Amino acid sequence: MTALTVLIIRHAEKPGEAWPGPGLASNGVSDDKSPVIRGWQRAGAWASLFGGGLGGEDFPTPDIIYAANPNTNGSAHPDHGPSRRPFETVAPLAAKLQQKPVTKWAQGQEVELAAEVVKRTGTVLICWEHKNIISALLPAIASYGALKLSVDWPGDRFDVVLSFDRATASAGWQFKQLFPKLLSGDSDTKLGA
Repeated sequence: MTALTVLIIRHAEKPGEAWPGPGLASNGVSDDKSPVIRGWQRAGAWASLFGGGLGGEDFPTPDIIYAANPNTNGSAHPDHGPSRRPFETVAPLAAKLQQKPVTKWAQGQEVELAAEVVKRTGTVLICWEHKNIISALLPAIASYGALKLSVDWPGDRFDVVLSFDRATASAGWQFKQLFPKLLSGDSDTKLGA
């Protein structure tokens, strides 16, 4: 099998966005680098969708999960510590699937991540920070399939799955935006260009 599906999600809701409350680590300790309660709800919803066989063809169970390294900053935001949100967003799914998320790449290393991911087969799920998804990860993955795309991801959207599919390593990508509408208030409006 040489087919590859790459699913990309943004980390779950964070402090300072539309949803109230502090960021909370999985042990309940206040942490501004972790999701808010709404974000933990989304993490559970992703686990049900991708890990429960509920999503059909559009939302297959991942064979491997990647998340930005929660302990290393990379070069994306040199003045800030690393965010734990991407890792914490996929932690419930990884636990359900008895997988350990691959965290060897940090924000700022999207080109390296893309180079590794496009060599895989099966289904890959990536959870990352939305600004770096748009500025670096999407262009890097798209370049391996001669796909040109431009997507604007607003800061208040956490409910979108970006999907790249190809039948073989030499085939071009089929790209689509997916809207599972898992939580109240989720939208089915496409991200703009």
